[in-house]
Amino acid sequence: MVPWWKSSLFWRTFFIVGVLLAISMGFWIASFHWLDKDNRAQAASEQIASVVTITRAALVHSEPSSRQELIYELVKKEGIRIYPKEPSDTIESLDSASDMVQGIAPYLQQKLGEGTVVSPKVNGRPGFWVSFRLQEDYADDVYWLRLDNGRFAGISGWRWLGWSGLVLVLSLVGAGFISMFLNQPLARLSQAARLMAVGKSPEPLPEGGISEIREVNQSFNQMVKDLARVETDRAEILAGISHDLRTPLSRMILDIEMLDIPEASRQDMQSDLAQMNDIVGQFMDYAKLDAEVKAVSEVDLSGLLADILSPLKTKPDFVIQDKVQENVSILAGEVELRRMISNILTNAARYGKTPGKEVAEVDVSLTVTAKEAVLEIADHGVGVPEASFERMLRPFTRMDNARGQANGSGLGLAIVSRIAKGFKGRLSLKNREGGGLVVTVSFPLAGNLA
Repeated sequence: MVPWWKSSLFWRTFFIVGVLLAISMGFWIASFHWLDKDNRAQAASEQIASVVTITRAALVHSEPSSRQELIYELVKKEGIRIYPKEPSDTIESLDSASDMVQGIAPYLQQKLGEGTVVSPKVNGRPGFWVSFRLQEDYADDVYWLRLDNGRFAGISGWRWLGWSGLVLVLSLVGAGFISMFLNQPLARLSQAARLMAVGKSPEPLPEGGISEIREVNQSFNQMVKDLARVETDRAEILAGISHDLRTPLSRMILDIEMLDIPEASRQDMQSDLAQMNDIVGQFMDYAKLDAEVKAVSEVDLSGLLADILSPLKTKPDFVIQDKVQENVSILAGEVELRRMISNILTNAARYGKTPGKEVAEVDVSLTVTAKEAVLEIADHGVGVPEASFERMLRPFTRMDNARGQANGSGLGLAIVSRIAKGFKGRLSLKNREGGGLVVTVSFPLAGNLA
């Protein structure tokens, strides 16, 4: 069984588009993070150099007595702390610093001088530490300027993770809209094709939108119109031919009765004409069936079956075993149902004779499931190759090789199929164990017909 995410075009498109969008956004974020890292480090170094220069100038030009107050103001308002640099200070190397701090250090040393020391921690106290000489002429007059790490720590991993998650969600939402936009026309086309498969006429597909979808919908709509016209023409031709043949056939039957010929010849000719008349009748039945038969009333299928089977049980060429559940009703047309059941039984009588016998042994059953009435008619003949089941339901098709030579129009099961579909039923064929063909027709019960 194919997984749902592989069998559905929507989900396959959704995953492909979503993955591509997520990968592209991921590359964009990574590129921004790595390529812009150098620019951000340079900009941060310029800011820190300006802070150091301004702080140095403020301390140099202030009165010694007011320097302590100035340092307090820098701490209070700007978060800048000034400490004298002592030889005993424990200075941590840049190896343990963040990537941002390591990127700032070279630029800062270039601006402030080679002797500038940058450290992420001094005497165990974390921060952004940068040394500066208060006056160039005094080598021992060196101070530390300490800033909070938060100013130049860069973007945290959690923020990157949050942004990435937001990008992923937006990418998946975008993929969903793109997939829906691409698959909606295909879904409409698929639904219309399914309606045609069950003999219904779908609504015309919209002929707007992008050129490829518009051309497909226009071609499909034209195909539906052509098929409907072909079906109408075929029905009219069949009805016309059948009607025109009925009159000469009736005249020939009357003429045979008046001919002075041997009785055996008369019976053979009458049999041939009766068979021709039956074929013409099937043509007319097929032509009169609408593409969609509408249910007309509630029909007692149990009583209808009993009425049809009762006279057949007395015929010498039929052996019928029936098991019919009582009080089974469906919404359908009684005339069409009678024709359908008669066609199945006629098909069994012609093609389903038990090997070695001149009779057709037929098992008929009518059962009820939770929502359906199931009619099953099985003969004891030679059966039909399973590969030919679909072909048997086509008009003018006879399986002579599989079921033995016999006369007929090839419309019996085609009429059965059209009537079943017209009343929302399902027709299925299978071979019976031990030989024979089983024809099963299922209809919604009267109370369950949607």
